[in-house]
Amino acid sequence: MMLWEQFDKNEIYILVMLVVAYATFFILPKKLPRDITLLFLIWGFSSSTLFDFTIGGGLMDFYKVNDSNKYEVTDLLTYILFATFGYFFVYFYQVLRINKKRFIPYVLGWTAIGLVMETVSKWMGVTHYQHGYILPYSIAVFLVVQTTTGLYFELIKRRMNLGK
Repeated sequence: MMLWEQFDKNEIYILVMLVVAYATFFILPKKLPRDITLLFLIWGFSSSTLFDFTIGGGLMDFYKVNDSNKYEVTDLLTYILFATFGYFFVYFYQVLRINKKRFIPYVLGWTAIGLVMETVSKWMGVTHYQHGYILPYSIAVFLVVQTTTGLYFELIKRRMNLGK
């Protein structure tokens, strides 16, 4: 893993987003137990890493992250940034008391947020599509990840009696 190919706007964007995301994480009132918080931070990190290593620079190579197809330190920072999105998904799921009737609109809302963030990331040079990949393909990824995250959180809530 190299430090970076060149330090430019994509590295600055990732650093700024890390500060914003983790500042928000620490400022928001704590609504989830510490172990659930840690679990979904890891979940966000691992789901982003899984997709990056399969459809991204891995098996299918549909996009590169940052400046190179080689892994940079800023790629790792990007995964650490995605950890907060896994947490924020379940945080607001709990705060907004999402139920069966509001589950689909909630997932669709987060899919829209994901598409906006990916568009900004593409514009900032974090994501570079290749081999015919286009933004709409990400909709399927977001729907799978967020639906799975929501269902997993529901399972955990039932087992731990959260929010009841």
